[in-house]
Amino acid sequence: MTANSSRSNLPHDDAPPGVTGARAEALAARYLMQQGLAIVARNYRTRFGEIDLVARDRGVLVFVEVRMRRSRRYGGALASITAAKRARLVATAGGYLAMIGHEPPCRFDAVVMQGLDPRTIEWQKDILGVD
Repeated sequence: MTANSSRSNLPHDDAPPGVTGARAEALAARYLMQQGLAIVARNYRTRFGEIDLVARDRGVLVFVEVRMRRSRRYGGALASITAAKRARLVATAGGYLAMIGHEPPCRFDAVVMQGLDPRTIEWQKDILGVD
């Protein structure tokens, strides 16, 4: 019996942050696709910041921030999306819209989860209206 054989079959969240973030984004993308969204871009970067996922929800372009936290201390994953982070998301989205050359209806959502457990995924729509 190996040391890991008693652990659950869920992905481990003790990997380096970049790997864990990529796993969380993959879980979020899969979840959103199951909800009917189409993922059109991943990890879009500008000098202002990064948008984890860009999706299309019918006729709406959705900019998605993915947050994973190990615990709910300090307000959990959604509380970690500060006003400064929201401002960077808006600025980065402006770069994406300039790149595609038009401005469809847009929304900013968050997919938050506890660890890398897909059972804890929560999809928060229109996070710019949340304070």
